[in-house]
Amino acid sequence: MIRTAVSADAAPPAIGPYSQAVVANGFVFCSGTVGIDPATGALGEGIEAQTEQALRNLNAILTAAGASLSTLVKTTIFYTNPADFATINAIYARHMPDPAPARSAPANVILPRGILISIEAIAITETPAPTGRS
Repeated sequence: MIRTAVSADAAPPAIGPYSQAVVANGFVFCSGTVGIDPATGALGEGIEAQTEQALRNLNAILTAAGASLSTLVKTTIFYTNPADFATINAIYARHMPDPAPARSAPANVILPRGILISIEAIAITETPAPTGRS
């Protein structure tokens, strides 16, 4: 099995010893994406801004991996405040294809650095995985 790491310039860099995503056997396994603006390095203020940015970052990583939001098969949304679920769900629904991917959404998760949401994903590739940065 060949595993290929994916790194997208249009998403914030990994802040630890992990890849933004790994492609293996036609699947794309994305690490948790958060609401950090890749151009400024700033974390969005509030759950709405962080959710929108996290989804834009996820889309950038999927694109770099040869996939897209329309090829998602599973997402996991980790978020800090259960009261934010309706807001997250409404924003998420605007970005997801029909049919929507399978999903789980554990709440009350303690995330570092003031992060309010992190979205992991698994998708299938549409094209062969690129090499290097995009």
